[in-house]
Amino acid sequence: MVEKNETLIIPGEDEVIDAEIVRKGEVLIAYSNCYECHKEENKAKGPSFQAIAKRYPMQQVYLDHLARKIISGGSGAWGYPVMEAHPHLKFEEAKMMATYILSLEEK
Repeated sequence: MVEKNETLIIPGEDEVIDAEIVRKGEVLIAYSNCYECHKEENKAKGPSFQAIAKRYPMQQVYLDHLARKIISGGSGAWGYPVMEAHPHLKFEEAKMMATYILSLEEK
């Protein structure tokens, strides 16, 4: 069963993002605890990275939004799971992580 919130897709064109930023984001995620709750392709405790990438266009405004969400944590955007805060991350690190996540959209 697909949760109602998972069907929301924000329209918009993707911006071009530097591949080096994507690679740095991938490394940061690999050394984080993100995979405890997220998988790249399948829903786990939280949404899959591909579902997140499908929802948000690759635009600076959404990269900033997701970076703030990674740092502060929260709930409600994807139903009931609560994402823990990651206050130790710098904003630019969280933004690189968000860039990697949004790069995983199935084309």
